Amino acid sequence: MLKKVVGGFFGLLVLGYAGLVGYAYWPVGEPGVPAKSLAQADDKFIDVDGLTIRYKTYGEPAPGKPNLVLMHGFGNSLQSFRNLGPLLTDCCYVVAFDFPGYGLSSKPVKFDYSNAGQAAIAIKFAKAMNIEKPIYGGHSMGGAIALHTGVKDPNASGIVFIDPGIYETGVPKVMVAAPFPLPRMSAKLFGNREWRGQFMKVSFVDPSIITDAVMDDLARTAKTDDYWSGTTAMMSNFTLGQEEPLLPQVKVPVVAIFGESDRNHPDADRKRLQAAIPGSGLVVIEKAGHYPHEEKAEQTAAAIKAALAGWVPAPAAAPTP
Repeated sequence: MLKKVVGGFFGLLVLGYAGLVGYAYWPVGEPGVPAKSLAQADDKFIDVDGLTIRYKTYGEPAPGKPNLVLMHGFGNSLQSFRNLGPLLTDCCYVVAFDFPGYGLSSKPVKFDYSNAGQAAIAIKFAKAMNIEKPIYGGHSMGGAIALHTGVKDPNASGIVFIDPGIYETGVPKVMVAAPFPLPRMSAKLFGNREWRGQFMKVSFVDPSIITDAVMDDLARTAKTDDYWSGTTAMMSNFTLGQEEPLLPQVKVPVVAIFGESDRNHPDADRKRLQAAIPGSGLVVIEKAGHYPHEEKAEQTAAAIKAALAGWVPAPAAAPTP
């Protein structure tokens, strides 16, 4: 009798696991299309280390004008800077790009999707764009990557953190570096327009910021022909929280901007980051959550401009893309 009960239990486990695999890999929607066919008029592309990287620019480069490279967070794309970018054109030449695995950039299966691996691409991207003395700005995961670039790129001239994922990423641990078939299920969730919208809205004080237009833009990611294979690989290999040892190595000016109501980054973590980088600036944006650059773009832009105005010497040399 016991043998039958045990056998039945394991049989249910096998059936459940098979059902999980079937759900994860069951085809969804229309076949994917080349990323460039989904591009909008202001989307641009450049080859970096054999990968196609999508980017957008705001403003014009000019001698003596700071060059700001903006990097998005986990599960997002360069669209995250749609509000902030235009507000910085009077002070900076701004370039925002999609990391490999995100947006309309290449989503390779064989790639180092760690923050260090993404930082290596970011540095190569800045070099390919002929951006001299880049100031690296990053939100959430992009903030953790900005720490890498600010330390490892000898040409870096500053770091702008926006709710950086250094002490706490906010990325659900069950979604990344999990056993088969969970990475595929995570890719399926992020490929679902409605689920992704709800995932983002909980991080906003004002969730109405996530409009249908925003979701339509983000949804283009899952329409590319390399989304399923690339995103599954990314979810399998993404790593969390390995940046803190880099903090003492920062030698460039830094400002950290946080949303007051960001649940992932309490006041103690904000002050901890400021203490870890002596001389760094700290700005807290009221009535903003994890995305202050989207919810309170004007305040975030003002904080960036104020910080850059005080950094001496000012970044120089206009890029010639």
